[in-house]
Amino acid sequence: MSDIVSPEVRSRMMAGIKGKDTRPEMILRQGLHKLGFRYRLHDRRLPGTPDMVFPRYRAVIFAHGCFWHGHECYLFKWPSTREEFWHEKISRNKEVDATNISRLQQLGWRIGIVWECSLKGKYRINREEVIELCAQWLTSDIQSIEIGGQC
Repeated sequence: MSDIVSPEVRSRMMAGIKGKDTRPEMILRQGLHKLGFRYRLHDRRLPGTPDMVFPRYRAVIFAHGCFWHGHECYLFKWPSTREEFWHEKISRNKEVDATNISRLQQLGWRIGIVWECSLKGKYRINREEVIELCAQWLTSDIQSIEIGGQC
């Protein structure tokens, strides 16, 4: 199936998608702040520029979009146009994610990943439950957590 908009319009639309302050990220930030957690945002001194950095807990949280990070869930679908480009782009994003997580772990940071599908769509989890899972993880000794939708 061909695209219903021109390549120029599609390019402009894709370029307009935010990488920071996304809806899932804002839900997490507001919920954790309400519970008393304090954090830094998008700390460029750390590999991968984590969305939230909790120095007190030596932990970081990434709010990953299922499409951009190639999550194998119902929200992710390979584009049918420019297939080679998208396979290379998303595969590269996954490689960069793995490298950044490894580097953060080597530096002694704990890693949390909250997938977009946990907060959006038909298989989402109650947002308060997602926030509570993050809060419990932050105060624990568990090295990593990954929260996705109920598929």
